[in-house]
Amino acid sequence: MKLTRHAGGMARSRISLRFLVVTAILALAPAAGAWWAWKGQGPLQQPATVLVQRGTSINQLADQMEQEGVIRSASLFKLWARARKLQLIRGEYTISPRASLSDVAGKLRRAEIHYTAVSIPDGIHAWALQRRLKDFVPEDVFWKLWTSPRLARTAGFPEAATLEGLVAPATYRLHHAMEPEEVMLMLVEAFRNQVKPKLDGGVLPPYQTLILASLVEKETRLPEEQPRVAGVYYKRLRMGMRLQCDPTSLYARWQAGDLRFTGPTPEDIRRLSRFNTYTVAGLPPTPIAIPSLSAIEAARAPQVGKDLYFVATGLGGHAFAPSLSLHNRNVNAYRKELARQRRLTHG
Repeated sequence: MKLTRHAGGMARSRISLRFLVVTAILALAPAAGAWWAWKGQGPLQQPATVLVQRGTSINQLADQMEQEGVIRSASLFKLWARARKLQLIRGEYTISPRASLSDVAGKLRRAEIHYTAVSIPDGIHAWALQRRLKDFVPEDVFWKLWTSPRLARTAGFPEAATLEGLVAPATYRLHHAMEPEEVMLMLVEAFRNQVKPKLDGGVLPPYQTLILASLVEKETRLPEEQPRVAGVYYKRLRMGMRLQCDPTSLYARWQAGDLRFTGPTPEDIRRLSRFNTYTVAGLPPTPIAIPSLSAIEAARAPQVGKDLYFVATGLGGHAFAPSLSLHNRNVNAYRKELARQRRLTHG
């Protein structure tokens, strides 16, 4: 009888132990499920981008991420965000495949914004700039902002009809949650702070210095030639002689809607346009490109001598001349050099 009672007690003990284990598992199951929902692999199959736009609320963001398959539980994210008093920082966030809810929340809390580097070099004009910014500023919005009086005032030249030349050459860090006007504002503020102060103190007023610098920039990229080119144009301005700058005839072509990027044609030279310095005296009404600092320095202090003409040599530089007869000789030499190069190229 004692043995029987002992065996029965042991059986009851085993039942009680199993009951306790099951009870413990059931008690821990919600916690384990929550841990898995927070730390476990997320549903995302491919890299994704989450944009936090201006005015986005935590609820909107959570619902958006759940709908787009970035996270499994918008409710859990909302609970966490409120508990941590999350402050959403506007920006673009890249999320890796299988990122856990904890990973996604951590990126947002630390404001790990993904930036794209966009390089704006010397020498480019409106149409090239628009293409470089197309992922951040829609084309129609770009051209509307291009003639914004407010942005021109911000750049420091309220008289400017467009933003041509009013952009600082630099590499800008942009993200896709930025508004188009914000992007353009960044560019003109950089101009106002970095470039505009360098336009003072020249032989021409600052805006005219900028225009002249853009012509110099498009004529030659050689810093050692730029003061001499500026000198030819400045001398012509003082004489009332037309500048006859080839790049201005091309700019007039593009202004007319013909976006071929080829050398000037006789039609371009004859085009009646306020930008074409073959048909209109004086400087064009705006710059025709973003000038480099060396071109700006050349326009501030042109090297004025006897020269009134220059033409490319075909070897990377220019030949200067004080008279039309000498200039024509240089033009013939240039044509012969081009013919020689074509013969070498085509055998």
